[in-house]
Amino acid sequence: MLPPKPTLPPDQQRLLRLFRQLGAAEQRSLLDFAEFLAMREAQQATQAPAADPRPANIPRPPSESVVAAIRRLSKTFPMLDREALLHETSALMTAHVMQGRPAADVIDELEAVFRRHYRQVKSTADQQTT
Repeated sequence: MLPPKPTLPPDQQRLLRLFRQLGAAEQRSLLDFAEFLAMREAQQATQAPAADPRPANIPRPPSESVVAAIRRLSKTFPMLDREALLHETSALMTAHVMQGRPAADVIDELEAVFRRHYRQVKSTADQQTT
């Protein structure tokens, strides 16, 4: 006799049912968004701003997903407060996943957001040392 098949909670069953109704591109977008949310949750729980004030030199790959770009930019600018970036990065990720904004355009804007936040942090640090 086989063991009983485990049942998923209703929310997970609904999500799986909806996922199966989507086309391949929409399934990929949903997975990207889920990865983004999981990454954001992990960052909020475990990361503190790094002490090194200089950005890392991590080049942008030619073909990059929005989630991968957020990971790359988070590693490039570890000194930035993730909470301060949360609203803007979430809005851009949502525009990509839900509204279909092209990944390259969203990544360009994400890079600008991270650079702007870095300039603000650097400016504040410079003012405190003078």
